[in-house]
Amino acid sequence: MQLYLNTSSPYARVVRVCLYEKKLMERTELCWCDPWAVDSELLQITPLSRIPTLVTDDGDVLTESLLIAHYLDVVGEGPSLLPSKALAETLELAGLGQGLMEAAFNVVIGRKHGGHEVDTTLLGQRRLKAIERTLATLNAHPGVLAGNVQRTLGAIVVAVALAYISFRLPAFDWPNRYPTLHAWQAKVVEGESFALTTFE
Repeated sequence: MQLYLNTSSPYARVVRVCLYEKKLMERTELCWCDPWAVDSELLQITPLSRIPTLVTDDGDVLTESLLIAHYLDVVGEGPSLLPSKALAETLELAGLGQGLMEAAFNVVIGRKHGGHEVDTTLLGQRRLKAIERTLATLNAHPGVLAGNVQRTLGAIVVAVALAYISFRLPAFDWPNRYPTLHAWQAKVVEGESFALTTFE
């Protein structure tokens, strides 16, 4: 398989973590690229020119991190990332994590191309408030409070989203403001799947 990615995408990191968790990394070639480049090789693979993009052994082209993760869960080895006995909770966490990631990513992209004044716009304010609400919700989530740190897809997505906020938006200072969530995330990220996929 081939995975098109870069080192700073939270979406790509989710997929890389899943590759390690499902023992598929050795079967996968990492193709580092710039999705914004007009002559990117990625553009020849998918018209969306988005990362991550996975090309399967059969040549199918998969986009969107959660869809790729679902595929890897089926074809890989080891415990399921979507355990049937906790499917609803896993998907709930995945949805919160994905929404948090999207809000944070769009804040970063907005500032990069429009400056910090974009934060004062209607959309900018909506993103920032969504991040704050979601952090508070996650800090009080039953799975977090119970210390459920199994690396399901939900836990992986939330942990990556939190790491991305620390990486790109440190002013949120979420580890100090939400110590329960921080302690939970610290347990989830233990192991090589996170250690070998750090943001750069």
